[in-house]
Amino acid sequence: MNKEAPLSIAERDFILDALREGVRLDGRGADQLRPLTLSFGEEYGHVKVQLGKTSLVVRISAEVAKPHDDRPFDGIFNIAMELTAMGSPAWENGRQGDLETYVTNVLDRVIRHSNALDTESLCILKGVSCWTIRADVHITDYDGNLIDASCIGVMAGLQHFRRPDAVVKDGQVIVYGLDERVPAPLNITHKPLSVTFHTFDDGKLAILDATRKEEQASEADVVIGMNNAGDVCYLSKFQGSPVDALVFITKTSLALEKVKYINGIIDKALQADLAKRSKGGLAEQARAENDRPVA
Repeated sequence: MNKEAPLSIAERDFILDALREGVRLDGRGADQLRPLTLSFGEEYGHVKVQLGKTSLVVRISAEVAKPHDDRPFDGIFNIAMELTAMGSPAWENGRQGDLETYVTNVLDRVIRHSNALDTESLCILKGVSCWTIRADVHITDYDGNLIDASCIGVMAGLQHFRRPDAVVKDGQVIVYGLDERVPAPLNITHKPLSVTFHTFDDGKLAILDATRKEEQASEADVVIGMNNAGDVCYLSKFQGSPVDALVFITKTSLALEKVKYINGIIDKALQADLAKRSKGGLAEQARAENDRPVA
């Protein structure tokens, strides 16, 4: 169970009074994101996300498995999250709390259920073998908005990941190592992201990318899942006080703007990592040629 200490009445009133005056504790505007940075590890599919003071690590992995009997042509894609004491002292290692379940379900709906990853392309041999893609999300520091930060990490990781090449010979699946054949990227059909708003003052105020204290002081949250084309793939108001339908309508256009902005940051980070790897590859090749013995 989560043991997050509740805000005092004075803290809650201070946050609400400040929002009524158009002021947030960190000086941002109501519709402003915290600074977002992405960095990739040496392994494909290993990404670190820093959104304000919230940080997490996503690792994408792949293995060969048997497809589900009712989906013989499809591969398997799963998202798993683990909240440990590393991210917050309020979390207990090895115990799944409501927050972990909630965030995992939203990620599953926004990314997996919207078919962001083409699972048919993961099929190796019908009904016999397929690729299982797993996204593991580890929170290293928690200061609010786990949903959006995790969604950014999973989508960036899926685009960065490369799976080993595999062929079928005489009914047997042969998987080549990364040093034997060039690994293949995953087939991403679209790039959905979540944009989370928190409401205050009977739904009259709504802010984007809330911090942990702002989340505690809020009345409800509204999550909009959307891609660059403006297609809404997820919409929810899971708990808390009622929210006027106009909030959903007015915030949809803002959500689209933020989705395009965040996807732009992801694309730039991916391009920079690709350029870095290409440069490193050329350097290694040149070094290998220089090391050859002279005849």
